Formats: sequence, C-alpha cells, structure tokens
Amino acid sequence: MVNTQEPEEATDETVEQGLSCSVDAEMLTPQLHAEDDDGEIGLSEASSALEPALYLVATPIGNLADITLRALDVLKNVSAIACEDTRHSGRLLSAHQIRNRLISLNEHNEARRIPELITHIRSGGSVALISDAGMPTVSDPGQRLVQSVVAAGLRVESLPGPSAVLTALSASGLPTTPFYFGGFLPHKKGQREKELLAAMQRDCTSVYFESPYRIVDSLEMVAKASPEHRVVVARELTKKFEEFQRGPARQVLNHYQTKTPKGEITFIIAPAELPKWITW
Repeated sequence: MVNTQEPEEATDETVEQGLSCSVDAEMLTPQLHAEDDDGEIGLSEASSALEPALYLVATPIGNLADITLRALDVLKNVSAIACEDTRHSGRLLSAHQIRNRLISLNEHNEARRIPELITHIRSGGSVALISDAGMPTVSDPGQRLVQSVVAAGLRVESLPGPSAVLTALSASGLPTTPFYFGGFLPHKKGQREKELLAAMQRDCTSVYFESPYRIVDSLEMVAKASPEHRVVVARELTKKFEEFQRGPARQVLNHYQTKTPKGEITFIIAPAELPKWITW
C-alpha cells in the first residue's frame, strides 16, 4: 500500500516496527547510485539469474519480518528492482542484507521508465516491482507498467504477500465475502460523503484507505447518517501501535474525537444488513 497521505510529524507510532531497520550508508550507495532521473537508466543487457519477466513482489506493510522467502530470493536475484522511493526501499533491502539495484518508478517518470524496463526484459533481464508497502498496483503505482509488459507479450509473475486490505478485513469481525475495495476515499468532502453513503447501502462490507487527517470527518459523516452503523478503523497494521476500533459509528467517532488518530488507516464499513451471527 502506497502512503499517499499528507506527511505528519514523526512520532514513535509512525516509525516502522519489527526488525531493526538501521541503514548502512555504504550498502545503500550502490543501490542509489544506479538511478539516473535525468536520462536513461542504462540497464545491463546481461542475462538475469531469473527467467526474464516482471515480478510483482509484495513487501511488508509495517513489520519488516512480514516478507516471504520467495520474495527475498527474487529481490536478491533480479537484475533490477523498480520502486516508488529508492531510500525507503533501500531500508528494507538493508534489513535483509540484500544488495541490488534500485530504480525509481513513479507517476512522474513512468512514461520514460516503462519502455526502458520492457527493453531490459526483452534482452534477458528481470525486473522486480515493489511499492513502499504491500502489493504493487493495488492503490499503488505499477498498473501501467504491468499493462505495457502484458501488451508486449512478456511474462508477469505475481508473488503473494502482505496486504493492508486483507489484513484489516480478516480481523474486522465483519463479513469478508464478498467485499468491496474502494482504494483511498476522495479528498473532496462532497465526493467522500457520497461514497460513504453508498458503502452503507451495499450488501457487502466496504474497505477503504483513509488519511488520519480526515478519518474523524469521515466518521462524522457515517455517524450523522446512521449512528449505530458498524464500522472498523484499523490503524498502524502490523506495527507496534497497531489498533482496531470496532463498534457503532458514534462510538468509534467519540474515541477519535478524544484521541487524535495517527499513522496509516484502513477504514471498514459494514453492509446495510448484518448477518445474525454478528453480535458486537
């Protein structure tokens, strides 16, 4: 999951928890040195240790230990790793003693990067795509790259792993099948209210990402429309200060009116009618 929320003042609650995440500057130097935002990335055409392909690699959403053995193997052996932020991803690689080439891929440079990466794969190279957290392309960059690789007739391989959506949904206490995922709630108040009202009327559970700066406002919208409607706020998943607040919208709203929410938030809204087995 990419964090597109506004930056907040650093606190103990916003620091990644789990494995030690100290950064070895000497280790990161070769990773960051390889990137050139002003020109071609100059990828080597040498054959990769892996089959030529684009590998979508899920990365931890908080706790750095939440990464699969297969993901580590791919990150070690691809010829390049495309990521949102080379410094952020460099900390993950450093924590797992991986030295590999990091190349930025984001909305500002993807039009130029995509042809270069496709050429690299065609020449026998392999590319791993990672986001700052979670599964690439799911409310994260990468959709256009995947489409272009598919259109070019090249292989795309997806490695399962951490997902804030499924982590929050599975522990929500609400029905999980089917469910609706709407990505980030709209910034504009009118559009957000319209989306939230639609969620409350669905016959399935709805899952969204929300900013800590807007979650109270969103809770107020739900509570105003239906005070007893069940909601769940899952905050800082897999981190030291992980928190689940479950209950009627009015109750969860009251909690965050008295305790300022911080960190990354997944917001879950119950369907219009709850199954009989829901008792909370």
